[in-house]
Amino acid sequence: CSSPAGIMLLEVFLVLGTVIIYFLLSRKKEETLLPLKEGWWGKGQKPSTEEDTTIRPFKVETTEEELSDLFRRLDQARFTEPLEDSCFQYGTNSKYLRKVVSYWKNQFNWKKQVEVLNKYPQFKTKIQGMDVHFVHVKPPGLPEGQSAKPLLMVHGWPGSFYEFYKIIPLLTDPASHGLSHEHIFEVICPSIPGYGFSEAPHKKGFDSVSAASVFYELMLRLGFNEFYTQGGDWGWLICTNLAQIAPSHVKGLHLNLASVTKMGFVHLLSILLGRYLPGLFGFQDEDVRRMFPFLKKGLYRILLESGYAHIQATKPDTVGCGLNDSPVGLAAYILEKFSTWTDLEFRDLEDGGLERNFSLDDLLTNVMIYWVSGCMVSSMRFYKENLQKGVGTQKHEKLTVQVPTGIASFPNEIMHTPQAWAQKKYINIISFNFMPRGGHFAALEEPELLAEDILQFVGKVEKDQLWRKK
Repeated sequence: CSSPAGIMLLEVFLVLGTVIIYFLLSRKKEETLLPLKEGWWGKGQKPSTEEDTTIRPFKVETTEEELSDLFRRLDQARFTEPLEDSCFQYGTNSKYLRKVVSYWKNQFNWKKQVEVLNKYPQFKTKIQGMDVHFVHVKPPGLPEGQSAKPLLMVHGWPGSFYEFYKIIPLLTDPASHGLSHEHIFEVICPSIPGYGFSEAPHKKGFDSVSAASVFYELMLRLGFNEFYTQGGDWGWLICTNLAQIAPSHVKGLHLNLASVTKMGFVHLLSILLGRYLPGLFGFQDEDVRRMFPFLKKGLYRILLESGYAHIQATKPDTVGCGLNDSPVGLAAYILEKFSTWTDLEFRDLEDGGLERNFSLDDLLTNVMIYWVSGCMVSSMRFYKENLQKGVGTQKHEKLTVQVPTGIASFPNEIMHTPQAWAQKKYINIISFNFMPRGGHFAALEEPELLAEDILQFVGKVEKDQLWRKK
């Protein structure tokens, strides 16, 4: 018969084997799915009654009192003289800012822009205690036998749902704009809670996973069981999280920014040696051109351009108070990003190059969305909620994305992410394209380029029914 020592050893091995198998199985499970974050973000205690899930029509409206208050503040603005020849190197140049304010007071027609905003159907619905605002545009006409594909498009900071107004017609009616009409979309553009006309969370902790959970609920409420998602800036992270929460519902994920927050040893090695041995790390010539020298195009660039993020990730309310009180301060803060993030070289121009890619009407419409909704502070808090626990520490950062992914890589994005890096996170990249021009606000700046890339990406997913193979 077996000795007690042998039996004991067998038991130890069985226990160890069970622990290892459990660890491997649970780890495998953990690696593929992000839990839905069901919160309640309304004021006070969550009521015991069921939430009203009605979808209500919404229109942007502004009172005469709000406008006269705005003009009074613009009239009383205090400007500081800029340093000689400083252009936009110290931030928004106040000489140019005077011109913007003059246009704002004398030529900008907000009532006309309200009509522009209201040309697409808008709605609100209560989700997790907050009124969530969204634009929902259906195709004007569908060829027989064809159905529209639902596409959720998510903005970031300091943008808004208005960023998508130029790309919406290209996606809902591509044929009328010289694009392939093989795939036609029904577009849903929500405002992130705390941005624009979505109610701000009243409690701490509303992060990208919370936003993804809210938008997932929104899409299901609209009757979409399968849909595509698209985003840049915070939209990148929210759509990524949504693909991690509901991979069986997200047919494809399209991004115009793909940042990797969890860096491994190979990443670091590629930073040191990638310039000299690009093939070893899977870098293409364009990757090398955009990334190196890394100190200048990576580290220094991030340090020079991320001061706002540090403030917003630590003490958003302090700076936010001033911006919420001064429309000129608000415009200076927001417009600086539309300059630098469109092209870093614009720092060397006295007007920040702002009107090279955008009209003042478009820029001020976006600023006005922040002003009339009073959302600047709550929009800035989103940085604290996402970053206060440290980069690389969150569960979603450690999980991969299984959903078919398309990435449009624009050359003037502050930080370039090569496909070789993105592939570690997005393990099913089926389309990665270097775009010929454009920066951070792609949908507003280069709507045709972005629309074409979305259309070809969806074409690939649909042709091979890739979402069924997840």
